[in-house]
This record gives sequence, structure tokens and C-alpha cells, in this order.
Amino acid sequence: MERWSLIAVVLIVNLTVRWAVSLNPYSGASKPPMYGDYEAQRHWQEITLNLPIHQWYFNTSNNDLKYWGLDYPPLTAYHSLLCAYVAESINPKWIALHMSRGYESLGHKLFMRATVLVADFSVYIPAILYYILHCEGPETMKVSYLLCALLYPGLLLIDHGHFQYNCISLGLALWGLLGVLKGRVLLGSMAFCLALNYKQMELYHALPFFCYLLGSCLKDLSSGGLTRLIKIALVVLISFACCWLPFLTSFQQSLQVIQRLFPVDRGLFEDKVGNVWCSLSIILKVKRILSQQTQIWLSFAATLLTLLPTCMKLTMNPTIKGFKFALVNCSLSFFLFSFQVHEKSILLAAIPVLLILHELPFMTTWFLLVSTFSMFPLLLKDGLLLPYIVSSLTFLLVTIKLLSAFEKVSVEDLQLQPFLQSLRRYIPHFAISSYVPKLSFLLSVIAMASLSLISVTLVPPPQLPDLFPVLVSLISCFHFLIFLVYFNILHLSEPVFKKHQRKVK
Repeated sequence: MERWSLIAVVLIVNLTVRWAVSLNPYSGASKPPMYGDYEAQRHWQEITLNLPIHQWYFNTSNNDLKYWGLDYPPLTAYHSLLCAYVAESINPKWIALHMSRGYESLGHKLFMRATVLVADFSVYIPAILYYILHCEGPETMKVSYLLCALLYPGLLLIDHGHFQYNCISLGLALWGLLGVLKGRVLLGSMAFCLALNYKQMELYHALPFFCYLLGSCLKDLSSGGLTRLIKIALVVLISFACCWLPFLTSFQQSLQVIQRLFPVDRGLFEDKVGNVWCSLSIILKVKRILSQQTQIWLSFAATLLTLLPTCMKLTMNPTIKGFKFALVNCSLSFFLFSFQVHEKSILLAAIPVLLILHELPFMTTWFLLVSTFSMFPLLLKDGLLLPYIVSSLTFLLVTIKLLSAFEKVSVEDLQLQPFLQSLRRYIPHFAISSYVPKLSFLLSVIAMASLSLISVTLVPPPQLPDLFPVLVSLISCFHFLIFLVYFNILHLSEPVFKKHQRKVK
């Protein structure tokens, strides 16, 4: 009974925090003509309610694709339609065709914020709660872990501040992970297919799911592994067919949706993002010297090469721990090297990191703080400076206090012992002092805090108007590259597969 009382308190605290963040401005508030992501979500409700389904992804007189044209998979469109039905029952003006562009009012803001809150508490938070309750460890530690995980500022600020529904796709991906970890691979596969059909960026997580399931089935070929693999393939095909059914009536319909989902014409990157291509452009203008086709192939090759080791290891050694590390490594590889990455895409790496927060509190706390900092220019543009500062400080203090993050910095705590043992074969006296991670962390936090303060208080030189966002991207990219190496080391140095695991650890 005490456990559920503590969980209830944690959920109430998180409800309060999320609603407090939602009282702040949102993306594009009072900024015509395009406004921002808030208007994009409202406009999709307008389009899906007022137009026939075969026009949702096509440019017509009633659907100007240059004005927030629908560019997410069908499940997002269906969710927009569901929200539109509710909006119409409250106030039809909110989603009136053509007449509602840029609509802003307190009542509509409360409605839109409420839709995110409902989605969060319906999909994402139950998945996190279920995962943590089935972890090993004392009940008090589980509650502490739950509080820290739900207070992660990145997702909180983007969904409830900037305004998006990442909690749905990420929550569905978590349910897919839970299905796989608990041995319900068919349900897990279906849940992940739904995540992929809500946001195409879930491709960041697709290879680890594929490699883990393929490797597990190959390991059990003598006991029905092939049959299970066929069942998984059928579930995937049926799930996609159900989601895409209205758009399979003609080849033109299907092709148009795919073209909207993968708009290569936007180029290698748009805004300042903490990935390799944006950072590299400071000294080498890749977008100018290489053709777009070359950029696509270059990003594809770099992404593939960096995620190949973790995917091969997971296929040959399909363990639960390796699965979680592979989710982190693959999503980081996509974020750092793939084509057309948005700053918010770092959330796809951050959520798998949350799954190992209790196992590696120091490194994961550090990563989650950096992931939030990498989105600082976007948050500052949205007027979310105060929520950014308060939520980041709160998360840091809570993880240090409840998870003892700053104390667990030994080689054993960082899970680097197997790697160092291998390294000492070539460098016998190599060692890492516990002061090195602590000092690096402090310098990192000071750098992020200083740059955040400078971005707010100082005006950049006229000849370098994007100086501060570029520095944020550069520092973030440097951190992410280090984290990519670190998490790859943990996965590749994992002991060889011995016995198939079923429990979440």
C-alpha cells in the first residue's frame, strides 16, 4: 500500500509540473505568418476533419502543403482527426476550414495542452511506470527512479512547452520494448509498428528491434524460432496494412504519402543541430561543395558504419542489456550522421538512456542534461527560458540526491571494467581515476550553464548572428560523440550470450 501511495504522489507531482510548464508560451505563439508546431498540430486537425482522406497528403486549393502540410504517417493523421472531433464539439471555430489559420485563444490553448497531457498519461507514463515496477531492486529505489525518469526535462519541455506529441510515439515504442522484454514478442512488434506509423523518426529504433528479434529467433531455430520469426513478420505486415489501408487504394496515394514522410528536398540539415554535419559546416560547407545526392549517400554510409558494430553484436548476442544499449547507440548514430535531422530528434536517444538511468546514474544524468541543453536555442526562441532552467536544475538535483549519481563514478559503476581489462593487455598500467569523470562533468555543466547565460544576456557580433546557437550545437555534438563511443564500448564489451533472458533488468 505504501508503494502505491508513493507512486500516486510521484504522478501528482508530475501532473503539476507538466501543467505548470504548459502555462508558458508555445512554439510560434503570436508569430505569423507560419506560427509554429502548435499551429501545425491545430492545422492538421482542421485538414483531417474537413477534407476527404484521399486529399490529406495532396496539395489542393483547400490544402496548401506549404502551410504545415501533413508530413507524418497515417496514425498521426488519425490522432489529429480524433482531436478534431473533440475540438468541433467544443468550439467549431478552432478547426474551421481556412478561417481558423493561426487561431489563438486561452480556451484553445487549454484544450491543446490538455490533449498532450491526456496522451502523456495514457501512453508514455504507464509504459515508464510498468517498466520501472518490473525492474530489480528495492521499492524505494524504484519510486526514486520513477520520479527522476518522469522529470526528464527534454521531453517535458518539448511536448508540454514547445508543443508536440512525442509522448505517443515514444510511449508506443516503450510498449514495444516491454512486449519484447516480457516475451510477448507479437504484441511488442505490433506496438512498435504503431510507433513507427505515428512518427517515421522511430526508424532510429527499428534496427535494434529487428536485430534482437532476428538474433533471438536464430538462437532458437531448433525450438520454433523460424515459426516465431514468420509470425512476427505477419504481425508487422498486418499492422502496417491496417494503418495504411485508406492510402493503398492507388499507387499514387501511397507514393505521395511516402514522399511527404521523407522530404529530401529540405537538404542535409535546416536549423542548428548538435550533429556532425551541422558542426562540420563551421569549417567545411558540405551543403555547398557536395550535391544533394552525394550528401544523402554520405550520410547513409556514415550512419550505417557507426551503427553496424552494435547491430552485429546484438544479432549474434541477443541479450536484454545489449538490446537497450543498441537502442541508444543506433539512435545516436542516426542523430549524429543521418540526413535531415531536427534538434528534437535527440529525444529518440534520450528515452532509451532513461531505461538505464538506475544502472548508470552518473553517465545517463550527464547525457540527459546535454540532450536538453542541445535544444536550448529552440526553447529560448519559444520563450521557455524559465522552465528550462528550473526543470534542468530540478532534474540534476533529484538524480544526485535520490540516485547518488555523483557518487557512482568508479570503473565498476561506469561498467568499464571489462573494457579496461582488455585494454591493459596492450597498455598494462592504464587506469582511470574517479576524479576524471567528476571533473569532466563539472566542466561540462559549467560550459553549458555559461553558454546558456551568454545566449540570454549578450548580443552576438553582427557578422556572426548565429554564433551562440552554433556554439551550442558544437558543444552538444562533441558530447554526443563521446557518449556514442562510451555506450558502444559498454555494448561491445558485454559478455557472450549464455542463456536467454526474460526479465527486465
